[in-house]
Amino acid sequence: MFWFMQGMCFLPTFLVIWSSSTFIISYIIALFRRDVDVILPYISDTGATPPESCVFGFMSTITAFAAFATMYAEYKFVERVHERTGAVSPCLNKVAFAFGFVSCVGMCLVATFQETTVMPVHDFGALLFFLSGVIYAVIQSVISYQGLPYGCSMTIFRFRVFFAGLAALVVLPTIFCAIPVGTSKLHWDTNDKDYSLHIVSVACEWITTFSFVFFFLTYIREFQQFTLKLTVNLMEYS
Repeated sequence: MFWFMQGMCFLPTFLVIWSSSTFIISYIIALFRRDVDVILPYISDTGATPPESCVFGFMSTITAFAAFATMYAEYKFVERVHERTGAVSPCLNKVAFAFGFVSCVGMCLVATFQETTVMPVHDFGALLFFLSGVIYAVIQSVISYQGLPYGCSMTIFRFRVFFAGLAALVVLPTIFCAIPVGTSKLHWDTNDKDYSLHIVSVACEWITTFSFVFFFLTYIREFQQFTLKLTVNLMEYS
């Protein structure tokens, strides 16, 4: 059996590969079409103009559903760890899953409403995605610590703390540096007003996004330890 077929390992594996491909492919298409600048466009900029907007929307929606499935599997795994060991707070587990769900909804909004068409909804979705995603990663790191050594190893826990901390550190510049800029233009010049704020915001956005990707990468070994089954119960009516 291949390593990615063990347990539920295929879920985070698919999520990491697909999400990375989403951002990279849309960037490459936009770059070749000269719809964005070579140096640090917003991720949303790479999916603002057809045809890359179609690719970005399609792949981002699948990413959101894959992330939800991965978060749900992790939620059920932590729930079972609590049942067997009592080591993890079930309330904290539910809160983490709730924030994860909100983050996925935010990603769907980002994928569906392009910034150049419905900017307020797009920005609201991005805000949900980033803030809820960071909170999810932080809480999940706390859960990982509570579950030691039944869930992940100490090494994996440290990696999760690092990526969650990195995302929490750079998500604020992502948001607050973008607010004064307040524009959705796709091409920038070094002499433009607020260019420095734009570069800081964009760089932090890419770092935050790939911090999420690498955070889910730490799930792979853990997901090899369990399987998740769907049970169907038929209800009889008299």
